Amino acid sequence: MADASTVGRVAGAEHLALALDTDDMETALRMARQLQPFFGTAKVGLELFSAAGPEVVSALADLDYRVFVDLKMFDIPTTVRKAARVVGALGASYLTVHAAGGEPMLGAAVEGLETGAAEVGGVAPVVLAVTVLTSEPVALPEVLSQRVAMATSAGCGGVVCAAPDLALVRSLAPGLRCVVPGIRPHGAAANDQKRTATPAEAVGAGAHLLVIGRAVTDAESPEVVAAQVAAEVASVGDGP
Repeated sequence: MADASTVGRVAGAEHLALALDTDDMETALRMARQLQPFFGTAKVGLELFSAAGPEVVSALADLDYRVFVDLKMFDIPTTVRKAARVVGALGASYLTVHAAGGEPMLGAAVEGLETGAAEVGGVAPVVLAVTVLTSEPVALPEVLSQRVAMATSAGCGGVVCAAPDLALVRSLAPGLRCVVPGIRPHGAAANDQKRTATPAEAVGAGAHLLVIGRAVTDAESPEVVAAQVAAEVASVGDGP
């Protein structure tokens, strides 16, 4: 695995996203600073975005994180386009949208996100189409295939999928960026996730970015666990 592109981060960090699942911005930023050497991306989900609003996206970007805004948008195309434009203007690198919303909605998200980023002179961000949640016990191949096809046709840059789905996803759309939640180090509790994988398993199967939260943030020694995860990812090789 190549060295992390950002000075001060360890090898493997560029493939890891820290899920900041808290309702307190100060707690999130403290954890982000503490674990900065081990993660290149910070994920802002519904809980944190609802509590802290757009300000947290800018604050994490100021800490030299790529920011993954995980709102899983699902609405009529016009609404999604307008909301995605706002997120794009915040400087986010990624935005999630439910693939189940259909190709027109996904396309509207792509258009809105790119427009918002362009308005502030930002780098083109990536819409990630959420295929099947990792809390679901099964992802039917026909459903997964349909949603990947819609994401590709709509111009999404990537998908969110479980590690067991990677073989099919990469065979259908090898150019899409694959973001994988449900990552659990050996011995970690699965919690509400049904389809999980270790960091090495996910990267070995073709994941580009691994999302990991509670297994690190709830650990007695978060930095120790984060260092172990990064080392495991780096040991796999250069990845996809």
